[in-house]
Amino acid sequence: MHCWKTINVKKQYGFDRIFMLSLLLVLAVFSFFYVVIEILNDNPLSDDRFTIFLLSFILLYPTHKAIHYLPLIRYRNRIHFSVKTQFGIIPILSIRVKEPVPKTLFLFALLAPFFIINTILITGAFTFPEFGHYFTVLLSYHCGLCLIDLLYIKNLARSPKKALIEETETGYEILVPPTI
Repeated sequence: MHCWKTINVKKQYGFDRIFMLSLLLVLAVFSFFYVVIEILNDNPLSDDRFTIFLLSFILLYPTHKAIHYLPLIRYRNRIHFSVKTQFGIIPILSIRVKEPVPKTLFLFALLAPFFIINTILITGAFTFPEFGHYFTVLLSYHCGLCLIDLLYIKNLARSPKKALIEETETGYEILVPPTI
């Protein structure tokens, strides 16, 4: 195997740009989805169940990470978990793929939280329209969390089909078998 390319979105875009893009995505999704919910909903909004909303908001990030892990569960011996802190107080969960996994599986693992959680949140907003504002906030927050995954998908999509993905200190390495 040889390294076809190394991708490090955090280095490529920088923390400030990723944070700003994420914030813009959060605002855009919230603005669009809230308007859609309000147009389709005649029921008054309710502030009941705020503690459930707050708990959901806190648990959304670990749930997002857990769903990343589920497609890779059969490779659990190749995965390393760690917790780091950002700004000294915000816990950042990290899942590192220590040994190569197939590109298609890795892309699926990156996309899974986006589709699963967003589908649940959109369904919840239409099922419980009186809490549509809660679901809209959760949806926009989750889309902001997914931005970095989407940036990695954008870069990985152009790689060879039979590639394997491995994570190192320098970023994701796209490994391809040598040609004979």
